[in-house]
Amino acid sequence: MEHLKIYHSFTIPYQDTEIVVEGPVSPERLRGYSMHPDLDAFRRPKEQFVALVEIAELPEGRIILARHAEQIVGYVTFHYPDELERWSEGGMKDLIELGAIEVADDYRGIGLGKKMIRLAFEDEQLENVITFTTEYYWHWDLEKSGLTVWQYRDMMEKLMKSVDMVWYATDDPEICSHPANCLMVRIGKNVPLSSVEKFDRVRFRQRFMY
Repeated sequence: MEHLKIYHSFTIPYQDTEIVVEGPVSPERLRGYSMHPDLDAFRRPKEQFVALVEIAELPEGRIILARHAEQIVGYVTFHYPDELERWSEGGMKDLIELGAIEVADDYRGIGLGKKMIRLAFEDEQLENVITFTTEYYWHWDLEKSGLTVWQYRDMMEKLMKSVDMVWYATDDPEICSHPANCLMVRIGKNVPLSSVEKFDRVRFRQRFMY
């Protein structure tokens, strides 16, 4: 299937300078940047940078980022679900995972997460796919944020709702292992009913539940 990638960028003021929000970023452009040392939520910054380049090289992969000069201070990733996860079981070419979102400590509180995610959906780039994200409380930076689990869950849910992602039920064991975990989904307006039905079969193995 076609994966539409239309590059967009804009700037927002930050102290006496500005931050650039841009994407989807090509691997060539991405290699010219550096990674902020605080971007370590998922792996060490250098390793995460390599992972971002690899995602940008994928036909379906897209990286949306925020940068201060040439340093990446935030990013969002989109890609097919990992082959080891249940979400890949249907072999769906129109199912894309919003895999990770991270903002460096000093750049939080200015809405970068929402700005990056909204940019990803510009020009109806993701209207032909089902976009989903799995939110697990053990990935959340509760210590630095000072938020409770439920406050953080509320923040993440509001963030995803800014691009019309909504809560979906599932019997996935990892998501069901804690009540704060959740599955958020956005079904593009050009997604066929057959894909929606296939996704329903993926998110529920116990078919009597839907």
